[in-house]
Amino acid sequence: MPPLQNNAATPETSPGAAGEPSARPRFADVGSRYYGILLASMAVIVILSNIGASKGVQFGPIVTDGGFFLFPFAYILGDVISEIYGFKMARKAIFTTFALSVFASLSYWVIIALPGFTDDYGIAKQHALVEALGPVPQIVLASLLAFLAGQTINSLIMVRLKARQGERKLWMRLMGSSGVGEFIDTLIFCTIAAPVIGIVGFGMFANYVVVGFLYKVGVQYLLVPVTTLVIGWFKRHEPTYAA
Repeated sequence: MPPLQNNAATPETSPGAAGEPSARPRFADVGSRYYGILLASMAVIVILSNIGASKGVQFGPIVTDGGFFLFPFAYILGDVISEIYGFKMARKAIFTTFALSVFASLSYWVIIALPGFTDDYGIAKQHALVEALGPVPQIVLASLLAFLAGQTINSLIMVRLKARQGERKLWMRLMGSSGVGEFIDTLIFCTIAAPVIGIVGFGMFANYVVVGFLYKVGVQYLLVPVTTLVIGWFKRHEPTYAA
């Protein structure tokens, strides 16, 4: 397998197959503003998801958490970064997001520990703050481990498939990597976060895992056409990407 590179490359042709793209993957340099925007967007979404995940949500028999509508977009951004900038830069985005999530969690601890006003309103606000942000550190732990494993595998699959396929079959890379990455992510996250959210019993836990996985993958699959258009836009506008 050819080495993975994080710089732009010129199109190549395979010997004996003139005009057909080779399997050598092409990636952009991180010199423009786009990588920073994608990384910042991913970090914000993950941090907000961690806060929302501290609330259990139930729609009839369906059990999930308050971050359910945000988290799939973190994986979509991960797909965009992996496809455009490669595994090394995707891994950097993942670890940067983790570091910012840890910083946010530590900030919540400090804010909660600071002495507040002692009147009834101040006590009520402190109680609300503890209820809203108190469980977040364990949610962050779940998110860190799950996101690290899931996103790393998701990105690795994306880049490995691109090494074989070149610029072709983007839809296959998006769907294949998302399915595996989201399953690992959901299983790890739900196992650690379920007690904090208030999910007890195997039936409720299984519901949480299955619904979470199907929802996240379903959203990503439905948005594959949109993700494809977004990736195409970045490929055309990223100065160092030569597709």
